[in-house]
Amino acid sequence: MRTTGRGAPDAGTPWDEIVPLLWMGGHHYRDPAGVLTPAVAGREFDLVISLYVREGHGPDGNVEHRRLEIPDGPLTTEQIERVCLAAELAAESVRQGRRVLVRCHSGYNRSGLVVAQALTLLGYGTDDAVFLIRYRRSKWALNNSLFVDYLNTGLDVALLLTDLGSAAG
Repeated sequence: MRTTGRGAPDAGTPWDEIVPLLWMGGHHYRDPAGVLTPAVAGREFDLVISLYVREGHGPDGNVEHRRLEIPDGPLTTEQIERVCLAAELAAESVRQGRRVLVRCHSGYNRSGLVVAQALTLLGYGTDDAVFLIRYRRSKWALNNSLFVDYLNTGLDVALLLTDLGSAAG
């Protein structure tokens, strides 16, 4: 599920390197001629983390592929836990020298949340992580203000608050 209506244009590239070895992307992009083009991962990466899954978009069978579908909207406790685990996997893989792609539908929000969290695990501050993502991927990245709020609050705190909210309801 993705939230629509934010007015973000399609990305101009299938994926972009945010920091060495850590890439962020989507499942489609507009090529230089303006044609909507599938972003198909082959063997470019050692690990692909897909937060949105579409058949035929790779990666090749010999590439580690983790599928973790989450919405582009409010997250449950379980979904925040999965985001944290995906970010830990991405950060650890980068530390091991592996090329990592984190992707979602458009390559802006869900992938941005996981990549930003991975960057904090790699030693970046939250503001720097958000800046790098917007600078290297797109100014439209992380246009879901709720995800930026999760990052500014800290996913560990957001996890506790979400858990409290679900226990009260």
